[in-house]
Amino acid sequence: KTIPPEILSVKPVLGIKKMLQINWELHALSDDLNYILRFKTVNSTHWMEVNFSETEVYNLTGLQASTEYIISLRCKTNKSRIWSDWSQEKMGMTEEEVPHVLDLWRILKPVKEDGRRPVRLLWKKAKGAPVLEKTLGYNIRYFPENTTNVTEMRTTNQTLDLHLGDETYRVSVTSYNSLGNSIASTLKIPDIHEKPFQCIEAMQVCLVQDQLVVEWQCSCTVVDTWMVEWFPDLDSELSAFSWESVSQAKNWTVHQDKLKPFLCYNISVYPVLQDKVGEPYSIQAYSKEKIPCIGPETKVENIGVKTVTISWKEIPKELRNGFISNYTIFYQAEGGKEFSETVNSSTLHYGLESLTRKTSYSVQVMASTRAGGIKGDTINFKTLSIDVFDIVLITCLVGGGLLMLIIFVMISGYHKPSKLIQLCWPDVPNPAESSIATWLGADFKSKVNLKEFDDSMNTEDRTLKSCSAPTDLIDKLVVNFGNFLEEASIEVAGKSQENILGVEKNEYVTSPYRSDCAPVKSLKEPLALTEIPSRKSQHLYSGMAEETCSEAKEELSSPGHSLGTDHICGDRAQNPYLKNSVTTREFLLFEKLPDPTKREV
Repeated sequence: KTIPPEILSVKPVLGIKKMLQINWELHALSDDLNYILRFKTVNSTHWMEVNFSETEVYNLTGLQASTEYIISLRCKTNKSRIWSDWSQEKMGMTEEEVPHVLDLWRILKPVKEDGRRPVRLLWKKAKGAPVLEKTLGYNIRYFPENTTNVTEMRTTNQTLDLHLGDETYRVSVTSYNSLGNSIASTLKIPDIHEKPFQCIEAMQVCLVQDQLVVEWQCSCTVVDTWMVEWFPDLDSELSAFSWESVSQAKNWTVHQDKLKPFLCYNISVYPVLQDKVGEPYSIQAYSKEKIPCIGPETKVENIGVKTVTISWKEIPKELRNGFISNYTIFYQAEGGKEFSETVNSSTLHYGLESLTRKTSYSVQVMASTRAGGIKGDTINFKTLSIDVFDIVLITCLVGGGLLMLIIFVMISGYHKPSKLIQLCWPDVPNPAESSIATWLGADFKSKVNLKEFDDSMNTEDRTLKSCSAPTDLIDKLVVNFGNFLEEASIEVAGKSQENILGVEKNEYVTSPYRSDCAPVKSLKEPLALTEIPSRKSQHLYSGMAEETCSEAKEELSSPGHSLGTDHICGDRAQNPYLKNSVTTREFLLFEKLPDPTKREV
């Protein structure tokens, strides 16, 4: 095993581009030595090796201009199979040349009200350009298509904001250094009315170890160049905007370290065919996920007897830390078992069913990402004892029943109107047509007429007309007439119908007394007389009393007849009018009434 050589210098050769010359010194005296030289760029981890023999100077060619390389060397004799250790590393830089061609891109913003269209131009070193390539500045030229009105400007930045019209523009950018200008990069800004062609059909994102891989499918086979752009979703100013050109491939890979973790990125892919740019296809992705910072904000709605609706709000994007994969609703009755329901991420409300009536419940909603989930605040609610549907149902049944009843009454009234009229507006008996005229005398109707009623209306505070019969006899006739008819009809239930005026010898006609009171005793008691509210009725009863008293006097004066304690009236039909009317009279108190037994007959 030999001692490793010592590298003396690594330097470029004047006038020769992309080459480094390496010089070293040997510590072992031997003429048959073999060498292995390895080299790499400063920022690379991949070594490349070159084998050669019997020399102490080596020219390393095929390098990049303006690039730093790291060189190391080892050797062995032809008789040995053991290589020496690697020499100490030495660094050198290739000679500078004119800059390489740039990658050029643009961001088209919406047209403003004044018709101007904001356009942001972006450029950077192309892939494969020397890392240490020196650039002094950039030249920009743009002009409307089919015109010679060219605008030129120079800048040292790698972005430029322009305000262009609505027509098509051509833009070119070159970089320059002390050795000259690079080849121009050109770009077409389309007319605002030009529609881009569609090419990409689908796209997907996946994580492979520590890399984010984007793949897409294209229906156009002639397109082989793509422009990929990505930026954080919350970056409205596009301050962290990045882009990269892809050729001869339909996938793009970025290391996770180049993306911020737990941030959502918008990734768009544009097909490029010569100077035309097609319609982009966009997708969102996270380079790394974790559980959300907070849980969903939950509320309870539409509480019923056995159902309730749980709704929640989306977690803000800056607090999600990943894609929400699903929501889980946990609910539990007071002192009962906990249940859960899982819904997809697009659902923001869920209805719980089969709950217990009038029971307290607690509910929580958990939002989950690939890394895990977090629950929101606990919400308490209590189911109802009666539902609005029950109230509406009862109301409808009652209302429907009333409606059916009304319809039935209307139909019955239509077919039998007399019954409906009789039910709603019953007939009031006419006193002039009462059956009292049949048993009080033939000349009763002649004495009671409307003219006498009208004349009596003009006299105020008229009292009952006096007659030869006792005063309490007239009062009892009016007040107790209904009771008299009922009792009299019961006494003669077994007898045949006879004349009321006393055809038989032992029958009497007199004023109606109660059967349970003696005539003499009742006449001595003070009575209350009904106050007649209607003057017509007052005169009617006065005439009736006079007629009855005169007939009673004739019967009392005839021989063989006397007053007794028994009822003296015959069998007569009950008058409903008089029976009903006497129940509504107010009584006037008479202090002294003469005894009818002491009057002369």
